[in-house]
Amino acid sequence: MQKQISDSRYCTSVAELNVQMDWCDKYEFGLAAFCGAMAGFIDVFFVQMPGRKSALNQLTDHQVDTLVKKFAKFSGWNPKDGNENSIASAIGFLERTYKVNYDQKNMEEVGRKFPISPQNHHLKSLAHSPDIVGLFFSILDQFQNKASYVSNGRLIRIDTQDGNFELRGGNFAAKLFAGFTNWLGHIMSDAAGSTGSRGSGGRGSGVPMPFMELTQFCKFGRFQVGKDRQTFAEVMARTFQQGYDARFGAATAIPVVFQQLATSACWAIKRHLVDKKRWEDCIPSNTYGSFRMMQLVSNGTLCLIDVGDAALRSGGNALTFCLHFNFAASLRLSYLVLREINVRVGAVLDQKIAKFYKDIMAASKGEEKEYLRQMEIRLQQNQIRLNEIYVAYCESVEAEYRYFLVQMRTIDSRMASQKRKADASTKLVETDGVEHDKIMHSPEEMDETFGEREGKNGLKNFFKGRN
Repeated sequence: MQKQISDSRYCTSVAELNVQMDWCDKYEFGLAAFCGAMAGFIDVFFVQMPGRKSALNQLTDHQVDTLVKKFAKFSGWNPKDGNENSIASAIGFLERTYKVNYDQKNMEEVGRKFPISPQNHHLKSLAHSPDIVGLFFSILDQFQNKASYVSNGRLIRIDTQDGNFELRGGNFAAKLFAGFTNWLGHIMSDAAGSTGSRGSGGRGSGVPMPFMELTQFCKFGRFQVGKDRQTFAEVMARTFQQGYDARFGAATAIPVVFQQLATSACWAIKRHLVDKKRWEDCIPSNTYGSFRMMQLVSNGTLCLIDVGDAALRSGGNALTFCLHFNFAASLRLSYLVLREINVRVGAVLDQKIAKFYKDIMAASKGEEKEYLRQMEIRLQQNQIRLNEIYVAYCESVEAEYRYFLVQMRTIDSRMASQKRKADASTKLVETDGVEHDKIMHSPEEMDETFGEREGKNGLKNFFKGRN
């Protein structure tokens, strides 16, 4: 019950202002602000807004196109001569290969239950999101043959059994794997736009940034957009339709990465040259309070410049403000602030809890005090037992993985004999729980089975084909 005031990541005591609870000096504040300002200017001049052919926008769009084409080739894309660099051809192949049941694009396809269009269906469809939410709803929709959408702040699920979609797989594990590959492949087919839009020279509507789909539940506020007043969900939907997708989100993350790396380098150099610390003690780490504060100040400066630029360019239009706003930088700032509060205030709370426990023990009578002491001992013993079970489980999983890896290496080895490969294959399926009468236990049995298909010396030809 009594918790010691200790944390391996941060400080051990608030009373002692050690390196883990230290603040920045004036030089570190200045360097942090400078790095944040440089990142802010990169964001203002080289990111700008969706639709502008800025340097970083074109860079991330090109990199996503390259990634999609590589993924298509990995999946078996074999383009005709002259189409090797055609992103439309790669997208078309992925669309045909990784079909899903939740790709409705207009109101007719959803039974006119809610407004939807080709420009916003990637945002309204929860399964189209490249995050854990998208993966969950993709698997759920494929198993249940339904499609999950968010419209007007509500979750809407429509039946898709009338389509020709069927989730492949002979058992639950196979279907689960097929569902995951369908989700990943379909995300890649949409990441760089559709076949039609890219084939006609357009940019296309990509997939939303991670967790951007959750903004469709935010049906609150009345923000000015031109002459209209719209909710936050409507503003974010229009922001996505204007091109603020995952590709543009990657462009907005570049100034954030630059700010983080530049600040880390300045902290290490200053610590070595000015504070005369050894290089071994200048490795950036969140255990140093000064390093955390420099990151917070630097990121805060970046956000200040970004918000100022977005506000000046918006002219009071909420949509224009969102198109210039760097969501990646603001989310990181929120994380840094919450982490610092946890570090500096969390230890104080631990001290107060410890003091509260001591006060209870002091005010308790003999029997009550003994009861509390015995309860604390039982809790500690249970925690030790849980730790032992966890360690044993990890060791068991590691041993099984090593055994599996050894057998697989033997099967795929060019140097192993046919008998060793056959033995390894037999051991592998035995550990997977395959019934004994369905296992071929000898090379002779395998020769009889594969001989019909591979001809004479069937086992030899089978492994030769694998190698």
